[in-house]
Amino acid sequence: MSWFRDVSAGHAGKFLVLVAAAFIVACGFRLRGVEGFPESMATTYIDTEDRYTIFYRELISALSIGGVELVDSAVDALAIIRIEKDKSGQDVLTVSARNVPTEYNVHYTVTYSVWMNGQEVLARHSVSLSQDYTYDSTLVLGKYREGESIREAIANDLVRQVSQELSRL
Repeated sequence: MSWFRDVSAGHAGKFLVLVAAAFIVACGFRLRGVEGFPESMATTYIDTEDRYTIFYRELISALSIGGVELVDSAVDALAIIRIEKDKSGQDVLTVSARNVPTEYNVHYTVTYSVWMNGQEVLARHSVSLSQDYTYDSTLVLGKYREGESIREAIANDLVRQVSQELSRL
């Protein structure tokens, strides 16, 4: 009974959080977006030409959170993810009577394949997403940032799609 008195004497909140966390873990709850990757991807090399894209940065983050160790050489890897295309851009959709853009489309395309033990386990696969947004020439800086935010959100969605595909290997 003294243990209960100690808990209720100021640590009740911590105790309840600990109990709640234990129940959540026991039921198999995982944060959305955190994928479990197969053991065959325990050490993975990402083969890409451009290591500075939004998609690449978000993919390595998702893999790391999922327990995958990223290596610097294909020789040290159990799996190789080949990113063959990682392109984003935006196109003008509509213009005003004065030929000023009023609407843009932001698009992002990724083409990738996965290799394990010298065998292609996921053939070349492309995923693309796009989103439109309106443009106001009096709000140039804000609209530029909106376009960049949309590009980042699209890249995150693509990473979720690719992560789901990888988790099913």
